[in-house]
Amino acid sequence: MFVIRLPNGNLQVPATAIHTGDGRLIGDVYVEIGPDDTDYARLAEQAITQDEVEERKERWRAEDASLLRKFQEFKRVVGDQFWPGENPEP
Repeated sequence: MFVIRLPNGNLQVPATAIHTGDGRLIGDVYVEIGPDDTDYARLAEQAITQDEVEERKERWRAEDASLLRKFQEFKRVVGDQFWPGENPEP
């Protein structure tokens, strides 16, 4: 997750949402903060724009597709062979 600079100048900052009753993790969320927040200046240094986030996601998708093709080729070559030392019987 990234610190994202919004068009209005505020930042979207990643945070973790947890259930306060038993401490279970519910998920990761973004919270919006403005220049009046004490962490704004520090977080603004690492902030990227929404366009930059999308560019990174597209690059990762392209790289993931390449990695998937390499794995599928490896799987085709190896076939049903097991990893060395692995017992094929359950």
